[in-house]
Amino acid sequence: MTAKIPTTVITGFLGAGKTTLVRHMLAHAPKGKRIALIINEFGDLGVDKDILAGCGDETCREEDMVELSNGCICCTVADEFIPTMQALLARDEKFDHIVIETSGLALPQPLIRAFNWPEIKAQVTIDGVVTVADAAALAEGRFASDEAAVDAQRRQDEMLDHETPLGELFEDQLSAADMIIINKTDLVDPAMLEKVEQNIRAELRPGVGIVRAANGHVDIAALLGMGMSSEDDIANRPSHHELEHGGETHEHDDFDSFSLTLDAIKGKDDLLATIEDTIKAHDVLRLKGFAAIPGAAARLAIQAVGPRVTAYFDRPWKPGEAKVTSLVVIGESPLDRDAIVESLRRSEPVPA
Repeated sequence: MTAKIPTTVITGFLGAGKTTLVRHMLAHAPKGKRIALIINEFGDLGVDKDILAGCGDETCREEDMVELSNGCICCTVADEFIPTMQALLARDEKFDHIVIETSGLALPQPLIRAFNWPEIKAQVTIDGVVTVADAAALAEGRFASDEAAVDAQRRQDEMLDHETPLGELFEDQLSAADMIIINKTDLVDPAMLEKVEQNIRAELRPGVGIVRAANGHVDIAALLGMGMSSEDDIANRPSHHELEHGGETHEHDDFDSFSLTLDAIKGKDDLLATIEDTIKAHDVLRLKGFAAIPGAAARLAIQAVGPRVTAYFDRPWKPGEAKVTSLVVIGESPLDRDAIVESLRRSEPVPA
């Protein structure tokens, strides 16, 4: 069995030092280790690939850096994150490690849950969740060095679907973490730094490590290779909402998937309309596959994320290849398979 690709998730508010930490990580990763980087920070004070380009040419080439700039990653898991991960995993040259730098506004728990999607879980595991905390800001009673900039970032993100106060969001970042990096320790006197660390430790699960750092300089051996499989431990990483409601959550940790084959279909437009109707009626999260369109010499590739359905002819049918329509359906468990199959089979021609 092929080993899963370990992934490090780095969270923390805008200005805490996430990008500085990533730069240090890439510059000091072992030679020959190939790392893919997904960057979700955005805005005038945010991060882009130019800041990180060149700091790990052999380790993380520019084509291995992906920016997700259409909104907070926790609000665009299905639309952006899952397809991005699939594209990285489909590359011929495999990665040794994946690093995800989240937006400072991201709730970590939905992202962690996404690693339980069947198509992701089979190939990838979370090596560890790292939360970067700003020691200087916390010493002054703030959560971020520039809370006004964080609020501006919040207003800029049109996809943001949660209005979590900074204090609650910080609690979620701590709750989800396997390691806390207290950064900017050089800007705080020892007594205050000790108080900051004590306050953070009081919010943590037992066993979560705390590392002090200045300028994001952390031993690479402490960052990579934690082996936590955090996605399997989501129940012990509740969000603030779950803590406030006695563990009740509307999130689902388990995902279900199945495949089906249609021997024939009426036509392209009818099939895509049927898929769209089925997704809406049965809360299907993702649907993908290939279709045999009557009279077409090429197969139709289909990708559906949420309500969006895209389709294109990707290649001609190979000689002797069975011209059938094969689809994979993914959603939160349990899926009503019989009802979904019945709905999709409406695209088959009625027998004469």
